[in-house]
Amino acid sequence: MDYIHFNPVKHGLVKEARAWEYASFRRNVAAGLYPLEWDGTEGDAIYVGERA
Repeated sequence: MDYIHFNPVKHGLVKEARAWEYASFRRNVAAGLYPLEWDGTEGDAIYVGERA
């Protein structure tokens, strides 16, 4: 799930996972599965699935 939520950020489509309108991320936040700040802030390192 982390990879799916972070993919739009990784590819420069949005700056934060919560900004991608087509993802289930916000629904998962509302259900208590993720904190709203899960993807950190711009410049923070996050590793989800792939390594560059």
